[in-house]
Amino acid sequence: MVDSGRDVSVSTRLVVAPDWRDGLPALYGSGVTLRGLRRSDASSLFELLTTEEVSRFISPPPTSVEGFERFIDWTDRQRAAGLYVCFAVVPAGHDVAVGLFQIRASHDGFSTAEWGFALGSPYWGTGLFVRGAELALEFAFTTLRVHRLEARAALLNGRGNSALQKLGAIKEAFLRRSVRCRGQRLDQALWTILADEWRTQHRCLRLHPSLIH
Repeated sequence: MVDSGRDVSVSTRLVVAPDWRDGLPALYGSGVTLRGLRRSDASSLFELLTTEEVSRFISPPPTSVEGFERFIDWTDRQRAAGLYVCFAVVPAGHDVAVGLFQIRASHDGFSTAEWGFALGSPYWGTGLFVRGAELALEFAFTTLRVHRLEARAALLNGRGNSALQKLGAIKEAFLRRSVRCRGQRLDQALWTILADEWRTQHRCLRLHPSLIH
């Protein structure tokens, strides 16, 4: 479901909107842009995120292009309400999304938040996930002012767990049979990143980019 590529650039640029609730900023990294979803992304997302290998460990995706259009409309409403953001992952040279990063507020707002991600399998192993994830995390900790960011990954999802570990997430808990997927109850790992840990790691990477390999 996610790419665990190792080629990471720590050079990023944010084009900030007056208020992210009115429209997400465009986040630029090496070879990747994160931006708000558009209805024109629906077809590519349907093609890439509904395959068996991608959808195996994520919540069931929409089953049609129209379903993805409704999902995109829903993300706009949730963002406007200040509850949720969803970035499209757009590789350099492309116009449409090939994946998603989602950040959802908890009961106390974005102080504690949960994030999730999905990426089309043709882009696994290319480094696109890690470069996009760095942009999403920087936005979470700097703009949304997240203190604690959580992610849950099925234990059987080796690629997803490996990707979270590479980003510096800490495995805090083992959640027994905590998610239903394709009629089965699966165990999950709970991964967390704290804002101060991210800032320390980010400063280190800017000084020593070869530390990620």
